[in-house]
Amino acid sequence: MKEINIREVKESIVALIADDWGLLTAKSENGCNPMTVSWGSIGELWGKDTATVYVRESRFTKPLMDKEDYFSLCFFNDDKKDKLAYCGSKSGRDTDKVNGAGLTAIYDEKAPYFKEAKIAIICKKAASLPLDKSYIPEDIKSKWYSDNDFHTIYFGEIEKVLISD
Repeated sequence: MKEINIREVKESIVALIADDWGLLTAKSENGCNPMTVSWGSIGELWGKDTATVYVRESRFTKPLMDKEDYFSLCFFNDDKKDKLAYCGSKSGRDTDKVNGAGLTAIYDEKAPYFKEAKIAIICKKAASLPLDKSYIPEDIKSKWYSDNDFHTIYFGEIEKVLISD
């Protein structure tokens, strides 16, 4: 992979996150845990390029994100969508999702990422905060939070962007 600036990414960031999905990955005691994400954003905060991701309280990834200072966001070509679907349907509590999905984790950066990714974004956690449910309209709560499993928002400063050669 080679390093580029986030502004050099040719694909639509909205499409990468919402349509193509991605893998949010943080270190764990036994390696790393990828979690499929389809909500998030990339932009600017505090004069820095940032990525914002949302993790539900019940997810295995939540305590990893709380503990670790770095995380990665990886995006893949369409032919890898089954790997992302696998990571989104299993829990890292009882499954090695990296092996189960047939992914190759790379640990040469501050956060693990995947050899199969077309784009890997390495982020330093800048802040986190629980989603304030008092501001969420009732129709949104009933659709997305009927189980009261709300998100924590994580803001990461983008330190490096890698693309496949």
